[in-house]
Amino acid sequence: MANEPKPPRPKSPAPKPSALGKPPPRPERQAAFRVGISAESRAAALLVAKGFRILARRWRCPAGEIDIVARRKHLLIFVEVKARADFGTAAEAVSPRQQQRIAAAAEAWLAAYGAGSLRDFRFDVILVVPGTMPRHMPGAFGM
Repeated sequence: MANEPKPPRPKSPAPKPSALGKPPPRPERQAAFRVGISAESRAAALLVAKGFRILARRWRCPAGEIDIVARRKHLLIFVEVKARADFGTAAEAVSPRQQQRIAAAAEAWLAAYGAGSLRDFRFDVILVVPGTMPRHMPGAFGM
């Protein structure tokens, strides 16, 4: 009883390729993903503090991805969150091509969920830099 050998502990399985046959993500991609999720959480908290209600996070469609969709009264905002080492680099990271993809995804979101009582919408950017408050840029770009 007390001297009975314990069964061997199963070894943790080796990382398996995904269902699509892709290898597991590299460690630096996993770290970047975690930084992005943290930045989006900080951005969402800032928006909530400003009176917005978060409707969606990381909303995806074939046209692209929207980091945050939020609403305050009759205003709907589509938010891109950028986390970088400094604000200048973060601001430069929102390329014109990315703006087009966000706008296309916003059109898909509006088609899927409708505008309802909304009278206005805009595209905002929130820049996240370590050790500082996130910087909200309302109406950062338009389509």
